[in-house]
Amino acid sequence: MTVPTGSKFALDLNKAKLDLRGGLDRASLWWSLAWQDTKQRYRRSFLGPFWITVSTGVLVGAMGPLYGALLGQDVASYLQHLAISLIIWFFISAVINEAGSAFVGAEGYIKQVALPLSVHVFRLLAKNVVMLAHNAVIIVLVLIFLPPAHWGDVWLFPFGLLLVLGNLFWIALLLAVLSARFRDIPQLVTNIVQVAFFLSPIIWKADMLSQKNRFVADFNPLYHFIEVIRAPLLGEPVHAISWIVTSGFLVFGSVAAFLIFARFRARVPYWL
Repeated sequence: MTVPTGSKFALDLNKAKLDLRGGLDRASLWWSLAWQDTKQRYRRSFLGPFWITVSTGVLVGAMGPLYGALLGQDVASYLQHLAISLIIWFFISAVINEAGSAFVGAEGYIKQVALPLSVHVFRLLAKNVVMLAHNAVIIVLVLIFLPPAHWGDVWLFPFGLLLVLGNLFWIALLLAVLSARFRDIPQLVTNIVQVAFFLSPIIWKADMLSQKNRFVADFNPLYHFIEVIRAPLLGEPVHAISWIVTSGFLVFGSVAAFLIFARFRARVPYWL
């Protein structure tokens, strides 16, 4: 595998930049496709996409009291934590798990329609944002009936969400390119995400860990991705390390993903 040099690499970078800009310019297209994907999944069902909300609500309602009692937690505060954590996790894990099929699943579009490749990554992200919006109903209900003691940091929520969205975009772009070439990657990613669920403070809380075992959370980037969204909604301060980790991943991950996308973007149609 040769490394591009000189003007060729500059041309690759420029084409990748134009691809991303072209993808952004077609926002109406990928939002329409994302909404169509959501409706198609629940075609001819009575509740349609709101089955997402119902199933999530049942899961939270069933797990909350049980796991709260098993872990010796106050049920009200644990329900807040579990509802928000699970919904954020479903969003993050869905994007990561589905990223491998962003290009592979859009093979027909890529080979027959002249569209920027990034459209398919934006489409994937938009589809899962729609699902997150449906699940957000559960968060609203939980916070209405079990409001946090303080709302002082809730204004940080949109900033945390934007940081996570930015990180998920470059992760999805990177996995989409790599999975087009190596078809084992989606299976590997699925297994890693399954393990990450149990190693992340979703069912359990980070403050349950002893100081000796705190590294399990602190060295887990997914914990920080969840925390910058979850903590403001729970009325808790976001630790500086979470902002640093999510911002650092956004900067360095975006650069790495962009360079790989620029290098191999032209080969994706031939790999499919």
